[in-house]
Amino acid sequence: MGRCSPCSVWRTADDPGALLASLTRALGFTVFRYDDPPGGRNLAAMYDGDCLAWHYDQTAFVVSLAVQEGRIVALLGANGAGKSTTLKSISNLLRAERGDVTKGSIEFRGQRVDQLNPAELVKRGVVQVMEGRHCFAHLTIEENLLVGAYTRKDKTEIAANLDKVYTYFPRLKTRRSSQAAYTSGGEQQMCAIARALMASPTMVLLDEPSMGLAPQIVAEVFEIVKDLNRREKVTFLLAEQNTNMALKYADYGYIMESGRIVMDGAATDLASNEDVKEFYLGMGGTERKSFKDVKSYKRRKRWLA
Repeated sequence: MGRCSPCSVWRTADDPGALLASLTRALGFTVFRYDDPPGGRNLAAMYDGDCLAWHYDQTAFVVSLAVQEGRIVALLGANGAGKSTTLKSISNLLRAERGDVTKGSIEFRGQRVDQLNPAELVKRGVVQVMEGRHCFAHLTIEENLLVGAYTRKDKTEIAANLDKVYTYFPRLKTRRSSQAAYTSGGEQQMCAIARALMASPTMVLLDEPSMGLAPQIVAEVFEIVKDLNRREKVTFLLAEQNTNMALKYADYGYIMESGRIVMDGAATDLASNEDVKEFYLGMGGTERKSFKDVKSYKRRKRWLA
């Protein structure tokens, strides 16, 4: 297992102290309970109709993330930075992993939603596409898509939406009768996104859409996301490690390190930022660095830690 994200929220049961101690010894890193974390962390999110604001409070800082309607916003950072935990907190899927938002509140369009189950949140228009291309392997592509419409009742609307999805994902239409397990990784990722669209969402939380895909397929997936945003006015908040690709298609971006936002701005500004180029885009120069340069690099990167 990798290092526990500082933004992860864990809750232990049955003698928490002993369990925490044993986990620390076995895994080699510190595990903390969210109801008594080091430094005192809080989580809250608010939606005022214009933007979704996400807050992650710690003793010495506050992290805020806003997603304006009708835009694509990228949440960037390395593995373990806390991107997936942030998305799961918004979509209320965190409890499935024994986590919880124990302080603060989550509001969507003026109403608290932190106590709603994920199905109720889907009905309100917020859908998450999980990391890892999760599909029902034994179902066909079309059956997977119809599962995404389980909160809807009008069969005519569902059929019309299915046709629309096939327009955006023509590859899925040709594989509609194939079992998802026998499709490619790119087709499974498209199926996962298309299934979310069958719920007719206003906002999609997209977690690592490029993971494990060939560059050509990644570009195709991002083109479809951009097209959906432009034509259907679907808002996207996407968590992505592929900084270069994400900034190419996003309108705005946030860079997350160790559970907090360390930089944000327009995607074009971030793409041209020298620190972002060096730390995330691999464009820090071609000259060979001495040990002194490496030490300087580590000191500079502390602003991200």
